[in-house]
Amino acid sequence: MRGLDTNILVRYITADDAEQTQKAREIIERAEDAGERLQVNTIVLCELCWTLRGKHYEYDRPSIAAVIELILDTAVFEIQNRDVVQRAMVDYRLGKADFSDYLIGYQNRSVGCEDTVTFDRKLRHHVGFSLI
Repeated sequence: MRGLDTNILVRYITADDAEQTQKAREIIERAEDAGERLQVNTIVLCELCWTLRGKHYEYDRPSIAAVIELILDTAVFEIQNRDVVQRAMVDYRLGKADFSDYLIGYQNRSVGCEDTVTFDRKLRHHVGFSLI
């Protein structure tokens, strides 16, 4: 198994650089053809959201959610903490906070935390967060 950095997924999704996009596609297609998996860790997913939301790409919330869901549904990708990522994605699609915030909360709960303390008012009514 090989791990993917965020920039590989960005090129694969946005196709904004012809040469790098082709290389990213080759890596992914080669793994698919060989029946191999490519590791996508949670930090990469957070960076991907931040990058797509940024000034250069300006993806909106539904578009970012669709990208993450596509990655979750693509067999070649082995997603770190898939169940936690899926729960965070549901909340991201319905909520107001960042994907990374929901992911932090679910990861903390998965290791036994009673809550996640935050100053982020967008999370004030979300189960598992305590606004201070």
